[in-house]
Amino acid sequence: MKAGLVIGLAGIIALAVAVAIAYQSLPGFDEMKRSPNGQSVEIRGDDGTVLASFGPSYGEWLSYPEIPATMKNAMIAVEDRRYWYHPGIDPIGIARSFVVNAMRGNKAQGASTITQQLARNLFLTASKEYTRKLREVVLALAIERKYSKEAILELYLNRVYFGGGAYGIDAAARKFYGHSARRMSIEEAAIIAGLVKAPSRFSPSADAEAARKRAATVIDVMVDAGSITPEEAAAADPRLVQFAPQARPAGVRYFTDWVLAELESLTDETNEPLLVETTLNAKAQAFAEAAIRAETPKGAQGALVALARDGGVKAMVGGTDYVRSNYNRAMTARRQPGSAFKFFVYAAALEQGVKLDDIYEDKPITIGNWSPKNNNNSFAGPVTVRQAFAQSINTVAVEIAQQVGFDTVAEMARRFGITTPVDRQPAMALGSSVVTLFEMTNAYATVANGGLENAPYAITRISTGSGRVLFNRAAGDTRQVVAPVVAAQMTQLMQAAVEEGTARAARIGRPLAGKTGTTSSNKDGWFIGFSSGVTTGVWMGRDDNAAVRGLAGGRAPARAFAQFMARAVGGTPPEPLVTDVVEDGAMLEPDAQSYGIDMGEAPPVEGEPPPMEDSPRLDQNWLDKTLQEKSGTEPAGKQPQPG
Repeated sequence: MKAGLVIGLAGIIALAVAVAIAYQSLPGFDEMKRSPNGQSVEIRGDDGTVLASFGPSYGEWLSYPEIPATMKNAMIAVEDRRYWYHPGIDPIGIARSFVVNAMRGNKAQGASTITQQLARNLFLTASKEYTRKLREVVLALAIERKYSKEAILELYLNRVYFGGGAYGIDAAARKFYGHSARRMSIEEAAIIAGLVKAPSRFSPSADAEAARKRAATVIDVMVDAGSITPEEAAAADPRLVQFAPQARPAGVRYFTDWVLAELESLTDETNEPLLVETTLNAKAQAFAEAAIRAETPKGAQGALVALARDGGVKAMVGGTDYVRSNYNRAMTARRQPGSAFKFFVYAAALEQGVKLDDIYEDKPITIGNWSPKNNNNSFAGPVTVRQAFAQSINTVAVEIAQQVGFDTVAEMARRFGITTPVDRQPAMALGSSVVTLFEMTNAYATVANGGLENAPYAITRISTGSGRVLFNRAAGDTRQVVAPVVAAQMTQLMQAAVEEGTARAARIGRPLAGKTGTTSSNKDGWFIGFSSGVTTGVWMGRDDNAAVRGLAGGRAPARAFAQFMARAVGGTPPEPLVTDVVEDGAMLEPDAQSYGIDMGEAPPVEGEPPPMEDSPRLDQNWLDKTLQEKSGTEPAGKQPQPG
């Protein structure tokens, strides 16, 4: 008996010493508030849908008075009913747990207090060894002596894990409800309080029904604890809680990777959690991913970019499977565009005065030792410019390029924002140079906008978890690339390609203009077009530049375009294409105005094109950096025979 008392007394003394040591080693309250696991970034679409979350999410830190009483009461009722009365550990709870577990023959019920859980979350591992449990008890007792009950509860509610990367009630409220934890209904508080027991099992994003059933149990417990009245409980219905849309699967990562790369250039360095709002539309993104999956030939890759009228990226698909390959073919891959490059040939010709009804001869042509052929290996004889473009006749495109000058065509591509090297040999008229889908789509979008380029962009706003705004996009950069009359004539040509030419598979039952592109041996297939304020580009091919049987711009790429666009713009009123602009004598010449440059002096001397490096380019901060960091695959062959 005496020995037992001595041992017991020694144990109490040892525990007191351990608590005293732990007390001295505990950090200050402000240090305890700091995020222990690094910065978090949440990227959202144009409707607030969470596209992706990176790193732990902590949300806004709420002080004790700012935390809703319903949230405090729900958590205490379900996790630690005697919280306000115990010294950090709950002897009554421990005894009850011991009895229940003994009766059931296993460890069915725990007895950790809120203070013990806080100690475990902040300082200990998930080990279940007895030594860890002892350290947990020591730390809990020390924490209770170091901080007030209110401070402990504040720390707990801002740091406990609620699943899905969300730490703290504000991060959980924003993730599951789309709003701050400053306002919380009984049902919402009950759902969050119910997550602590098993975050993955009861998470609304994993099983909304299980989350609601768990919340109903929590509400009953709150009544039993006296936290709410039976009448309040009866009025609280977890079935009516609306959950916020959750992050999309991996396909959107091509877009979010691009967004992450831009953060550093748009904000000053900060360790605060970041909320990044973007232009991407979650529904359009889903339509784009579905179209690429459905139409891309087996063994090939596919990419898609959709731009709104103001340059905002509405959808981006960089490949068929991000998990297998995170290489963004929409932004970075440099591929031959085939006949899609004729866009620049005809734009240069129209600017020099060529008319849509001018007649050219589709006949054999030889330049040096090169003789281009048509896709069908035949010649149609006299054709109009409109017919030649619609049917994608190669010989006429080469003749027109030779007529206006290959350098002029190359400079036209530069003016439209093509930053990759442009070949100035005859084969360039048929798309021998390599380009990116992103830049090509932006060029076509410029014509859709009447010759006015709106620089593409993705990020609209960046703010911290506390609500501090770091970046708010102002009006974008614009420049007039070609005169409206040239843009209208180009639209006529591309409309003819859709209605009577190679792009008929792209039709969607509303005004549409576009152009196909196919390279030699069917290595690359393109379709780029616009309708109802949206310009979309599609590319398909193999990463190794091998031929893809049956691939042509007017087939799979055009079908993918049609499948996407029919759904993306289907709910909007059809818009007529601008195909007729009155010439008021203001057709731009290839001078400073058309290049979008304020030269401050006379235009270049006739016959001497402006230097390529002076041509305006797309925003270097978010495009060229990507192109420089990630090199595309250079296709073999320099003389494609597009269809």
